Amino acid sequence: MKILVTGCCGFIGSNFVRHVLAKHKDYRVVNIDKLTYAGNLENLKDVEGDPRYEFARGDIADEKFVVQLFEKHKGEQFDALVNFAAESHVDRSIMGGDDFITTNIEGTHVLLKAGMHFGIPRFVQISTDEVYGSLHLDDPPFTEENKIMPNSIYSASKAAADLLARAYFKTHGYCTLVTRCSNNYGPYQFPEKIIPLFVSNLLENKEVPVYGDGMQVRDWIYVDDHSEAIDLVLQKGRAGEVYNIGADNEVANINLTKMLLRHLNKPESLIKYVQDRPGHDRRYAMNSSKIRAELGWRPRVDFETGLERTVKWYLDNREWWQRIKSGEYMHYYEKWYGNR
Repeated sequence: MKILVTGCCGFIGSNFVRHVLAKHKDYRVVNIDKLTYAGNLENLKDVEGDPRYEFARGDIADEKFVVQLFEKHKGEQFDALVNFAAESHVDRSIMGGDDFITTNIEGTHVLLKAGMHFGIPRFVQISTDEVYGSLHLDDPPFTEENKIMPNSIYSASKAAADLLARAYFKTHGYCTLVTRCSNNYGPYQFPEKIIPLFVSNLLENKEVPVYGDGMQVRDWIYVDDHSEAIDLVLQKGRAGEVYNIGADNEVANINLTKMLLRHLNKPESLIKYVQDRPGHDRRYAMNSSKIRAELGWRPRVDFETGLERTVKWYLDNREWWQRIKSGEYMHYYEKWYGNR
């Protein structure tokens, strides 16, 4: 297969590219990334020299750029498109939502139009559990039949993108699929998210900010398990369907914080409770029985093992997150392009 994958210089996308190239020797990947603050070329430094991998810097909301890229590959067109590209940090969407509307909604629409126009057989939209809204502690986990009830500009923009994918399937018969996953963790996650932020802060003996009472519950999945699920949906998923992806690891934020403290042998005095963010969802949990029954997917990495593996990665790769926190990683772009 030859697949166009967007947003692959970010956390989940870069791990997916690495997974695909390692597992499928006959796959080729073209990666579009705008290289915003969360896009880091260093995340895929180890595959730069692979002849099966190609990088193109650009904005998925720039229709001219997208069409030109598809025209360039028209002689040997893509077999599928997987859209990871998104503004994804809730806190940033609270401060301002314009970029979320542009990338997550307008960008997805540009890709859907181009994919259908150029006859790309399959379009996989990577979404999030946050489109469902928030659960009470005694509610059953989200299924694909739950109503979409987003509570932030970020999740609303992702919900809109999901509905655009559905509309292209229902109206035009275009083969779109949507995956909605729970919270990911693992290597190369940008250190504004809770696990890499807390690990990197603790390694520098800095406080870790816990929102409100810390009892917000999240369902955690190791990023490699997510990549395997997307790979299966790409190959075998039914057109027009939504697939929930989760690993049944519900953990309250304060408990996660204390686990990280124990892993790093740090005192609880480094916990700093801060004012809760507006509209903070209380609990997410995913029922992934559909993808398990239809496609035979199962998570392989239990939470304790995955967390230990993740903490070790950040311990072993201090320079990576230190360059991000200092802003130095942006210079890698200049070096990369200067050599081409």
